[in-house]
Amino acid sequence: MIFSESLKKNKDFKNVYSKGKSCANKCLVMYILKNDQEKNRVGISVSKKVGNSIIRHRLTRLIRESYRLNEERFSKGYDIVVIARYGAREKKCQEIEKALLHLAKLHHIIDGQMELH
Repeated sequence: MIFSESLKKNKDFKNVYSKGKSCANKCLVMYILKNDQEKNRVGISVSKKVGNSIIRHRLTRLIRESYRLNEERFSKGYDIVVIARYGAREKKCQEIEKALLHLAKLHHIIDGQMELH
């Protein structure tokens, strides 16, 4: 991720949850919060309710890759937390990417048409 870094600290996640705005679809939930920086910070959360460690790690990789492929289209200066829902378990990479872009459009933090890689 060229323009972004990861959210790692629990307090950063909690800050985004409590002060940020959220949108959701069947696969993902996205929280965003302005961070007054020139880059985005992205955190990904996949609960044990979604599945075992293999499923959780697969979803984490798919979400991270979907963001990476579209990173230049996202507006800068946000903390973004993406949460995988149970409905994302069986989804393919393009479906996860489409869900991520859909939420970014709802938050108005992405430009241009929806084009999948």
